[in-house]
Amino acid sequence: MAVVTSLRSRDYGLDDQEVRQARVDLAAVFRWIARLNMHEGIANHFSAAVSADGTKFLMNPRGRHFSQIRASELLLLDTNDSKTMERPDAPDPTAWCIHGRIHANLPQARCILHLHPKYSTALAALEDNNMYPIDQNTMRFYGRMAFDNDYAGMALSEDEGDRLSRAIGDKSVLMMANHGVLIASSSIGLAFDEMYYFERAAETLMTAYATGKKLRVVSDNIAKLTASQWVDYPSFADDHLNQIKAILDKEEPEYRS
Repeated sequence: MAVVTSLRSRDYGLDDQEVRQARVDLAAVFRWIARLNMHEGIANHFSAAVSADGTKFLMNPRGRHFSQIRASELLLLDTNDSKTMERPDAPDPTAWCIHGRIHANLPQARCILHLHPKYSTALAALEDNNMYPIDQNTMRFYGRMAFDNDYAGMALSEDEGDRLSRAIGDKSVLMMANHGVLIASSSIGLAFDEMYYFERAAETLMTAYATGKKLRVVSDNIAKLTASQWVDYPSFADDHLNQIKAILDKEEPEYRS
């Protein structure tokens, strides 16, 4: 795939070094999510804001498999550019409608990851799609989730992106009923770490459901305490992403190119 050059960081007065680092970090997340088999071929999308107001952001190009994405291929987009979808390298329309509007409406959402991973999507398909606090991973998300229970087809309008923005509000996880999950975090590292552990948590909960036994749900106080301990755990998410990049640097160094 040709490197996208139609829009460049200097066109927006952005710091080239900061944008370059964001490209590398986000490319690493794409590659690792593919290794974890949490992708859906060329579907689903990740984005990372690179301007202070969040309106300028990086996102995967249309039709590119997660396992093949390189840092230089990530599209640099502007939520205020009404002609984005007319460009020859236009992004996936559902990606633009979701990510473009969330970045426009929620500047604190520096990185947005949207996936349909196996266990999270199975949980999203249940009438009761709450993440009950039954272990440390499920407790991580206690009180930190928003729910969108009004799936009405693919997100092919900006109105849908605006609706999802309102649904997630100040939460970091949006459980999308009959659809999947969306993570909105303050950094690429944290977004990746949240997505990784959310899928792990969903796997644990769905496995517990499969036993047919009653769940052992902890008290609200314990769940709140554990969730706060996760949030305050120093440098955990950054360390996680740094280790991912260290592995990729040895085994798939082209992701940085």
